[in-house]
Amino acid sequence: MEPHRYFNRDLSWLGFNQRVMEEAANEQVPLLERIKFLSIFSSNLDEFYRVRMPVLRALKKIGEKDDTDIDGDIQADILHQAINAINAQQGRFGEILTQQLLPAFKAQHIHLLYNEAFPDSIKPKTTEYFLAEVLAFLQPVFLDDKTDFFPENNKLYFIVQLKNNDGAEQVALLNIPSDELPRFLSIKTDGTQFIAFLDDIVRNNLEKVFPDSTIEGCYTFKVTRDAELDLTDDYSGSLSEQIEKQLSKRDFGLATRFLHQAGIPLRILQFVKQQLNLLNATNIEGGAYHNLKDFFGLPVGGPGMSYESWPAINSDEIKANETLIAQIAKKDFVVHTPYQNYDTILRFFNEAAVNPNVKEIYITLYRVASNSRIVHALISAAKNGKKVHVMVELKARFDEANNLKWAKVMKDAGVKITYSVTALKVHAKVGLVKMEQDGRMVYSGLMATGNFNESTAKFYTDHILFTSNPDLLSEVELLFMFLAKREKPSKSTPINFKHLLVAQFNLQTKFIELIDREIEFAKQGLPAALTLKMNNLEEQVLISKLYEASQAGVRVSLIIRSICCLIPGVKGMSENITIKRIVDRYLEHGRIFIFNNDGNKEVFMGSADWMNRNIYHRIEVCFPVYDETIKQSMINILDLQVNDNVNAVMLDQNLHNIPIKAKEPIIRSQEAIYKLLAG
Repeated sequence: MEPHRYFNRDLSWLGFNQRVMEEAANEQVPLLERIKFLSIFSSNLDEFYRVRMPVLRALKKIGEKDDTDIDGDIQADILHQAINAINAQQGRFGEILTQQLLPAFKAQHIHLLYNEAFPDSIKPKTTEYFLAEVLAFLQPVFLDDKTDFFPENNKLYFIVQLKNNDGAEQVALLNIPSDELPRFLSIKTDGTQFIAFLDDIVRNNLEKVFPDSTIEGCYTFKVTRDAELDLTDDYSGSLSEQIEKQLSKRDFGLATRFLHQAGIPLRILQFVKQQLNLLNATNIEGGAYHNLKDFFGLPVGGPGMSYESWPAINSDEIKANETLIAQIAKKDFVVHTPYQNYDTILRFFNEAAVNPNVKEIYITLYRVASNSRIVHALISAAKNGKKVHVMVELKARFDEANNLKWAKVMKDAGVKITYSVTALKVHAKVGLVKMEQDGRMVYSGLMATGNFNESTAKFYTDHILFTSNPDLLSEVELLFMFLAKREKPSKSTPINFKHLLVAQFNLQTKFIELIDREIEFAKQGLPAALTLKMNNLEEQVLISKLYEASQAGVRVSLIIRSICCLIPGVKGMSENITIKRIVDRYLEHGRIFIFNNDGNKEVFMGSADWMNRNIYHRIEVCFPVYDETIKQSMINILDLQVNDNVNAVMLDQNLHNIPIKAKEPIIRSQEAIYKLLAG
């Protein structure tokens, strides 16, 4: 990667997480929502250490070898920059929490006891809670050369420094049972709500756990472990068996981070690291509390604490007294979640499951909800005698176990389950229903920018197109037929997609053609523009094509939520490219691509980010929007996001998030979209 042409993907991602954290400092955001942004930041950082830090460290080591093309100095510098960025962010995290949020809570008579002694008024209740609820879950382990103890991934522990009756020093490890019990205890007294950490409740009662010793010191720690699954094509056995075996190992992977409270005596710290095999993990000195992602469950509420309610809108286009299949046959329509009700998607599969004329149902499932009503509909359909074909992606990171569970349940019910090949994920979000009508088969289907998951649909912004267009759906059927073969696409694969854009087939080349068309318009002196919204932008061929478009005079507006390797605003390379990031109450997730086409705009939506993994290692589907009303609706929605001057920031040449100076009209795009759809 040429450093002067591309941002590093990991540093860019850390910049996105910085943007998430800064929303916690936004005084326009309700107080409870602000601390939730700190929770999201903390959760994201844990995932970074599980998934990306092992890669950065490995690249550095590989680059140090003489027989590789990887520049070890560059990789070492990126690792160093990442660690420095994280350290700075952790400092900012503490500043926002202690100097802004905790005082703001106190002003509301809510006292979160953070690095504070318990007031006398609540001590009896915390002790009673410890004895009645907490003590049963504590499992102290004395550490010596014979101890065989393995700290689990991201679990909370104490290092307890003890002195026994003989004056000898001992070191014990003690679990903090935050997975079994709530992280916080709320106690209301004298008009104030006190909130105590479970950690401190345990800490204040250590003498009851170690009655025969003197407590010399107590320090929190956690270990973060490598989360990547080691999957290989030549594994003996089925993919599902391989996944099951690897999942059992995930939480026992190599330690990538040893995060501990400051102040541990050096001899104790070295002894613990040696005994727990943590010498090669990144050693990070932090505060007294870890896993602050648990702030998401902070037990507070009340007027003005949370976002105002935006009830999901029921679309006027969708009628209750007519089947969805009948309505789709008349006209395409789109559902925008979470602004609009996800029940329409559930209804589509529910109706198909009981419709006697429906003969076959096809769907791809990437991340399945923990109690998926869609899966239940598919099971009912199979039991009702319909042929149900489900492409289940078992390699959806951190959802493998849940997907595997549901795949087994569906298979037992008679659903035909297909798994992707090991080295190729199926990330497409498409569904197809085949129904017999007047002696012939008619198709209805849906194509989406996000997973068929009713849980995430409550806070992911996505767009689901319902259509009976035979050109689109015949190609969806061709895709399912190909997936059933469990083959990797090759030049000899006999599928020529003319409408759908499918990764591994024509997606990249089609997007390049569409950009080239804008370049030609610009060269002719005609207005030329691209408006592209994605989660991530990394792939260098497409980035280089956007640079070429900028140099030709094409106006390129990008809305990139997270990773962005394109450097905007560089004279002679990208001066006509702007990049915005939007962080608000919902997670921006939809992928939308608009090409000006000399005023006759073309709109595509779909599952594909422009990442190496999406372009080269996945099956993705993007699809054209042919209905003029829907097309204009998507253009209007994206216009609002391009003009967001409240929750959007500009990404500059130095990877900084630059706030936008709001001018009239004030546009907070998510609020504006909700109002637009509500009519």
